[in-house]
Amino acid sequence: MSVSADHTSAINPEDVRATKRDWAGLVVLAFAVLLIAVDGTVLDLALPFISADLEPSSTQLLWIIDVYSFILAGLLITMGTLGDRIGRRKLLLIGAFGFGLASVVAAVSTSPEMLIGARVLQGISGATLMPATLGLIRTIFVNPRQRTEAIGIWGAMAGGGTAAGPLIGGWMLEHFWWGSVFLINIPVMIALLALGPILIPESKDPNPGRFDLVSAALSMATMLPLVYAVKESVVHGIDLTMLGIAAFGLAAGVAFVRRQRSLKDPMLDLKLFSNPSFTTAVLTNLLSIFALAGVLFFGSQYLQLVLGNGAFDAGLLMLPGMLLSAFTAVAAAWLVRRWTVTQVLSAGLIIAGIGAAMLLALGVDSGPLAFVAGFGLVGAGVGVALTLTSDLVVSSVEPERAGAASAVSETAYELGIALGVAILGSVVMAIFRKGIDTSMLGADQAHAAQGTLGGAIQEAAHLPGDSGSVLVDSAKSAFVDGMHVATGATALVLFICAALVLRMLRSTPENAKR
Repeated sequence: MSVSADHTSAINPEDVRATKRDWAGLVVLAFAVLLIAVDGTVLDLALPFISADLEPSSTQLLWIIDVYSFILAGLLITMGTLGDRIGRRKLLLIGAFGFGLASVVAAVSTSPEMLIGARVLQGISGATLMPATLGLIRTIFVNPRQRTEAIGIWGAMAGGGTAAGPLIGGWMLEHFWWGSVFLINIPVMIALLALGPILIPESKDPNPGRFDLVSAALSMATMLPLVYAVKESVVHGIDLTMLGIAAFGLAAGVAFVRRQRSLKDPMLDLKLFSNPSFTTAVLTNLLSIFALAGVLFFGSQYLQLVLGNGAFDAGLLMLPGMLLSAFTAVAAAWLVRRWTVTQVLSAGLIIAGIGAAMLLALGVDSGPLAFVAGFGLVGAGVGVALTLTSDLVVSSVEPERAGAASAVSETAYELGIALGVAILGSVVMAIFRKGIDTSMLGADQAHAAQGTLGGAIQEAAHLPGDSGSVLVDSAKSAFVDGMHVATGATALVLFICAALVLRMLRSTPENAKR
């Protein structure tokens, strides 16, 4: 029988070994994380079918895609803290029921509004599941070495789910109707509800203090506008409206921080950030996923629109990098037995940086193997980073605060995705707009061609003679130029992050070999 982390203060953690029941509980938690990750990307291929069936407006279609991640990001801190107070297993089971119900509603939706509502419920439920799973791992696996292994498996399932989403979605759409992509959640959620009470022990903060509704509202008022502004700016460009929305989110964030400092029982204990291991891990988590998300964003366009691969083939070409990420997420636990956490984490970031730098060699006429190799190294390095940063976050706090700490880590992850797409995507498109030759187009056509690479290719199809080929060649060349700047910036960010890790973590207690 495993020993609860709440009762191990006088026991050497190295002597507390997880039982078979604990590992079986991890399997249940890992599959829950897998499905949350799958749901973040599985919808991409279903959008044409949804558009044909439900006939949503362009605005409704964007909300169908994005509202899940908006709600998820906005509620992570609130739900992580709530789990510490009412019990992480209890919140996990509530979230599993809500996620399963939302999946059924999404699958049978008969209108865009109904589907958007279902995606909102999925986002709320997903926000309960992610910090609860990592917080439970912190309390179930007291032994540091076993905890690193468990978090590696957790991270591998998250990364694997992201990669598997489009592939699973593609297969389901070939055999069933579009709603089937949501029904794959149901068996796992039923298993979680049935096995969770048996295999997963309850854990919570024995002295949680009062839950502050104002802080919960401020945390949402911070995250929702910021994530929304970042995502919309990628699609429509930066304007005064988006800047105003972002400014509102920042103002709410300042109010949130001030309130936490004044409360006796804050929702988020800001003293956590005085711990160099915690702060460095959160920042590294954000920057590593920033790099991966950015490469995924412009890499998928490169494979499809520059090299001419179909969507499914592009997904297959990106699969090795995602699988390497999942593999190294697990391998990280083995690596830190032989080297220190600082050595392994910084090496992973350097490898990812080298992979990003390799993408500088890509050209308009390059074969896909050059991208597969570079992206493979990025995925491998980021996989190591995500496991070790998640482990550092939960290991640097007391077990009773594991949910809140996990929520900070997950929030950094979501922000990293949004910022990676927004910032690196904006860099690519800024250089693309300056480099594309639209001299053969009218004003309206030029505006459409400068919007996206896909738009330029569509406009080229309507041009006579060789003008279309000239426009396509110019657009592809300009896009690759932009991608070179973005990949160079990505490599630089990863190398700087590796140097930060070497400086900040070298002398911390968590740096020891596992």
